[in-house]
Amino acid sequence: MTEPSGVIFPPTATGTGVTSSLGRAVVADALRAVDPIGAAAAQRETDWRRGYLVHFRRLVEAGLGDGDAARRIATDGLASVGERMRFRTADGAVEPLSAALKGPVEPLTTVTVGGQGRVDKELTLPYRGERLRGDGIKRRLDAWLAAGIIEPSCAEAVRAVQANPDWLDLGGTTVVALGAGAEMGPVPSLLRWGNPVAAVDLARPALWSRLLETATRYGGRLHVPAAEGDGDLAARAGADLLHGVASVAGWLDGFDGRLVLGNYVYADGAINVRLSSAVDALTGHVCQARPDTALAFLATPTDVFAVPGEAVAHAEQAYGEPAGVTRLRRPLRLLSGGRLLRRNYAPGDDPGICDSLVAQQGPNYALSKRVHRWRATVARAEGVTVSMNVAPPTRTRSVVKNRALAAAYAGAHRFGVEVFEPATSNTLMAALLVHDLHNPPRPAAEVWHEEAQHAAHGGLWRCAYAPRSALGIAALLGWGAARG
Repeated sequence: MTEPSGVIFPPTATGTGVTSSLGRAVVADALRAVDPIGAAAAQRETDWRRGYLVHFRRLVEAGLGDGDAARRIATDGLASVGERMRFRTADGAVEPLSAALKGPVEPLTTVTVGGQGRVDKELTLPYRGERLRGDGIKRRLDAWLAAGIIEPSCAEAVRAVQANPDWLDLGGTTVVALGAGAEMGPVPSLLRWGNPVAAVDLARPALWSRLLETATRYGGRLHVPAAEGDGDLAARAGADLLHGVASVAGWLDGFDGRLVLGNYVYADGAINVRLSSAVDALTGHVCQARPDTALAFLATPTDVFAVPGEAVAHAEQAYGEPAGVTRLRRPLRLLSGGRLLRRNYAPGDDPGICDSLVAQQGPNYALSKRVHRWRATVARAEGVTVSMNVAPPTRTRSVVKNRALAAAYAGAHRFGVEVFEPATSNTLMAALLVHDLHNPPRPAAEVWHEEAQHAAHGGLWRCAYAPRSALGIAALLGWGAARG
């Protein structure tokens, strides 16, 4: 079997258990200085695939009440990833990850398209077949607040963008969209609002045809990395972050002005960790070379977060309401030995811990998304402008191709959770990005306060039940709808 090249996991003597070994080691390294008992427990975990959930929760719990501890966890976690991951060159040599930025460099030319279409100077929000504007957006925000779908700070930020439509113009700042074709990414909205976007994604002609067509409709200019030569741009566009980090870094060096480095990358399985490691190496390089660079991330709602007492109180109220599946709570809990429909929080928790990790998504996904959060935490502490907001659960292709998750999403409304369509999510999150770039979030005493700001969690934080304890029932209730 051909060994993978580019950014890779550290090779082992047997070649087996590589991803589990890395996950255990990184989590243990992240915890060791702050929580040595937790670090030892992670290191001893014999079934990482099933047992990782408790250790990722501990990464959050160990930093509660102590911002320095949370930042130390993030710093040490990132350092562990950087020190452990490797880069295999085309000739098979295995080097440290830092070698990925030293070449070889494949020359990329920049082709700029768009800039001739319309520019929207008002925030609008696609929602269930309509495009909301003005009072329609305000009513939708009020409805989401009442249902516990978003946090109040999220609504405040969107209202501020509505009240200041000139913010939609980022003043010439170029947003670098890593994973430009992602359904959750901001590219369509940024182009609609007239902003320049430097798009990085794989050489997939269908993906680039879609992006190029979008650019022709709007006033923003799309900067495309492409192989030198003539011919169809969609067929020669693209850059590979996994194998060509140095090429992408060199391409970005050619842009003038301030950059916003937006991380929207995703891949299935273990490749996601490799890709996240490559992007993090690129991020460190760009921030060092261009200190005014801002960073942007989307945090997944299916992770562990500390949440404010107000969200806990909302969940407790929902737990006491005798409606829907609540009537079946007692028999279901008895039949399941207490595993089903557990309350989301202990009464009075402040902060509470919302553990929305989904076992089916696996430890590689959890580690990849935690790398993003760690980078955001470390960068904020260093004075970098960071926009990282929790995005709502969304019916993206990567999620609904998993039948169990698709069914759970179809039944989630029975538990007060709203699953968004991609167009609604990516526009909402683009509006929050615009808000953050005009109003850089200030570092907080505790990291969890930074992460909870502007959260659009879809109701998971304010749900009556611990999400995993309701997942199976939601899937059962939504199975028919998901198949349809």
